[in-house]
Amino acid sequence: MGVMPENLVIRTPAEADALIETVRASAARAQSWMSRQAGDPLQLLRRMKFEPVGFHPLEDRQLNLVEQINQTWTFAVAITAARQLLALHPEAGGLRLAPGAHASLALDIMSEVPGYLGAETFAAVHPRNNRKLAADLAKLSARPELHRYIFFMSPLFPGNERRPQFERDGVQVWSVDF
Repeated sequence: MGVMPENLVIRTPAEADALIETVRASAARAQSWMSRQAGDPLQLLRRMKFEPVGFHPLEDRQLNLVEQINQTWTFAVAITAARQLLALHPEAGGLRLAPGAHASLALDIMSEVPGYLGAETFAAVHPRNNRKLAADLAKLSARPELHRYIFFMSPLFPGNERRPQFERDGVQVWSVDF
């Protein structure tokens, strides 16, 4: 552990795979903590929500478990999307990732080659929840990148595949899974 998310660049599928294993290791740490818990179930949920008993998916630091869940899927979708984008665009020169609300890039994923590729990513029960898909489509429709994508993870749309029913204005929409 110890990858700093603000400096996250993925250049190969193997690098993406290694990052997913880091995410998995953080999840295993949380699973281990949960397996040792006993007592009042409301107190357990209180601890999960308010105490730093979880772990950041990529950094070696603690979070509350609810935040770990949110961050885990934020990074898992972005990393999985980057892996797919590398297969589609090996000429992108590597991909910079900065998913999440406090990201340092204009988009969740941007190619190292300026103006070549940009993507937004998210996880949701349904891609239309909270108008996230509509907001990302509007954002990317106004962007200058040659290749523009949205990647989402949803249990209602399993698999890594293009979802043209959601596309507009030249923005490709894909579901991802692992």
